[in-house]
Amino acid sequence: MQAEQFKWNSVRMDEANSPARSRLLAQFAKRLTGRGVPERHILGLRAWDAAMRGEPAATALEYAEQALDGGMNWTDQDFGFEVPAVVAVTLMYCDQPGRAEELFNAGIMEFESKGWRGAHLSFVYTLLGYVRFRRGRLAEAEDFVRNGLQIAERVGHDIPAQWYAVGTLIETLLARGSTEEALRVAHAYKLAEGFPQAVVYPDPQAVWGKLLLAQGRIDEAKQHLSAAGKRLDLRGTRNPSWSPWQLDLALAQIAKEPEQARATAAEAVARARVFGTSSAIGHALRVSAATLDASRATGLLQEAVNHLEQSPAACELAHALIDHGTALHTIGDPHRAAQQLYRGMEAASACGASGLVSRARSQLASAGLRPRRLHASEQDTLTLAEHAAATRASVGLDNAAIAAELRTDAQAVSELLSAVFTKLGTDRLGLRRAMEG
Repeated sequence: MQAEQFKWNSVRMDEANSPARSRLLAQFAKRLTGRGVPERHILGLRAWDAAMRGEPAATALEYAEQALDGGMNWTDQDFGFEVPAVVAVTLMYCDQPGRAEELFNAGIMEFESKGWRGAHLSFVYTLLGYVRFRRGRLAEAEDFVRNGLQIAERVGHDIPAQWYAVGTLIETLLARGSTEEALRVAHAYKLAEGFPQAVVYPDPQAVWGKLLLAQGRIDEAKQHLSAAGKRLDLRGTRNPSWSPWQLDLALAQIAKEPEQARATAAEAVARARVFGTSSAIGHALRVSAATLDASRATGLLQEAVNHLEQSPAACELAHALIDHGTALHTIGDPHRAAQQLYRGMEAASACGASGLVSRARSQLASAGLRPRRLHASEQDTLTLAEHAAATRASVGLDNAAIAAELRTDAQAVSELLSAVFTKLGTDRLGLRRAMEG
C-alpha cells in the first residue's frame, strides 16, 4: 500500500506538498533492502525522485540498481508497469540510455506476449523514442514516437500516453530542424489550450515554450517557460536534464535581458553540476556560453565539448562542436574553428539534425572553407581503434594512459571514446557493463 501511495502521489500535479513526500520517500527507502517486489518498487520510485530533484546521479543510480536486483515485472497485475518504466528513465537521465533501452525492449516483449497493446505499449514505445532522442538518433526517435502516438490515439484522446507522445514528438522535430512540422503537431493536438493535471515529460508547457522560442515569439516563450519553471520548482524538481526550461528561458532572455539570461543560465549550470552527468553539464555550459561574447564563450564551449565527449548525447555534442567552431572563427582561430565545425557537421548528419548541418555548412562557407563531403554513418559496431580504447577505459585507465598504450594523443582517445559512448549508449561509469554485455 505504501508503494502504491508513493507512486500515485509522485504524478499528481495537485499534490499538496511534493517536497515532504520526497523526504518521506527518502527516509523510507533507507530502511529497505529490496527483498520483495513492494520494496523494489519503492526503491525504484526513490531512484526516479532523486533524478527528478537533481540529487547526485550516483544516488539515483544506486537506488535504481537496488530496484533492479531481483528483477521487475512489467505486467504485474498488482504493481503495474509504471515503476519499471521510471527506473529505465532514471538510467537514461544518468547517461546510461543503452541500458534503459534494454529494459524498454523487455517491457515491449512482455506486453506483446500478453496481448497488452493499449496505453502501456504506447508509453513504452514513446519512452523508447525519447531514449533515442537523448542519444541523438533522431530519425529512429521520430519513428518510435509516432508509433506510440498512433497506439495512444486508438485508446483515447487527452490521455497521459498521448501527451507523452506529443511532447516527445515536438522535441524530436525541433532537434531535427523541422519547426514547421512541430508547429503543425502542436496545433493538431491543441497543445497551447491547456495542460494535463499529471506529471508528464517532456513537460508540455516547457515544450510549448521551446516551440514558441523556435518561432521567434520571444515574449510568449519567456512567459510560458517562466510559468513552467515556477510550477516545477514548487515541486522541488530541479534537474535541468529532466526539464531544461531554464536553459530555454536563458536563450529567450538574451536579446532584451542579457544580465538576467546569464544569471538564469548560471543557475542551470549549478544545478547540472550537482546532478553531475556529463550530458547535463555539457548542455548547460553550451547554453551558458550563448549568453556571453565569443571571447568569453570559447572556454565554456571547450568545457562543454569535453563533457559531452564523455556522454552518449550525440546530438548535443554536435551542437556544442558547431557553437565552439563558430566562436573560434569569431575570435580569429580559423584552423581550430574548421576542425570543430567539420566534426560537428558530421556528428549532426549522423544524428539526422538537418538544421544543425545547414548551420555548420553556412559557418564553414563564411570562413571561406568548402564543406567536405559528409561520410558519417550510424553504426553500432565499434571499430578496432574504438574497441581498443574502450577496453582500456573499461578497466579504469584514463585518456592519457590509453593514449600512451595506443601510441596516439589524448585528444584522439577522447574522440574515439566519444564514438564508443554514442554507439554503446553509456557513459564511462557504465562502460564495463556495456562491454561485457
